[in-house]
Amino acid sequence: MKFKKIILFITFFIFTGCVGVSSTGIFGTGVSVATDPRSIGTQIDDSIMQKNLSTRILLVDKNYFLSVKTKVIDGRIFITGKVDDPEEKLKLTKLAWETQGVRSVKNDLKIKEEFNIKQSAKDLLITSQLRSALIFNNKIKATNYQIDTYKKKIYIYGIAMNSEEKNIVVQEANEILDVENVIASILLVEDLRIQKN
Repeated sequence: MKFKKIILFITFFIFTGCVGVSSTGIFGTGVSVATDPRSIGTQIDDSIMQKNLSTRILLVDKNYFLSVKTKVIDGRIFITGKVDDPEEKLKLTKLAWETQGVRSVKNDLKIKEEFNIKQSAKDLLITSQLRSALIFNNKIKATNYQIDTYKKKIYIYGIAMNSEEKNIVVQEANEILDVENVIASILLVEDLRIQKN
């Protein structure tokens, strides 16, 4: 089993080419390999699941490339974005559940409404403010979190080292001006199946 994971890792690394170290890491958005508490094997499994699901979603409709985002953490799938109708939301939820290795699916997809540039600008500002607050708070590993904002509701996905860090992240989100609700899907390191040694 370990040999298979090593081969997958090498293959994945070759196909991704030379990628510099950044806050997104080489295994997807929002989590840096260096600070991620998941084992390398779990990170690879999650990355493969995420790429597999993203590809299958794009095969359904290439417009989802911009409107739907997915994140996989420890076999748990989180979906955010906007779709045209409830049937599409159900279809994407079913697609997520059909992904090999999935443990749970949290669907935060919203039904599209008429585009409002003022609302979109506010949502972008809220996301930027929270991202900055997390980066400058030395009690938080900011690279372990993904943030999406929709109609003044903040959706946070990630892994906290402990419950204190989780509470600080939620508190930072609640302190941002104009935020109406914070939906936090934050796992604790102790909840992970396999942790980094």
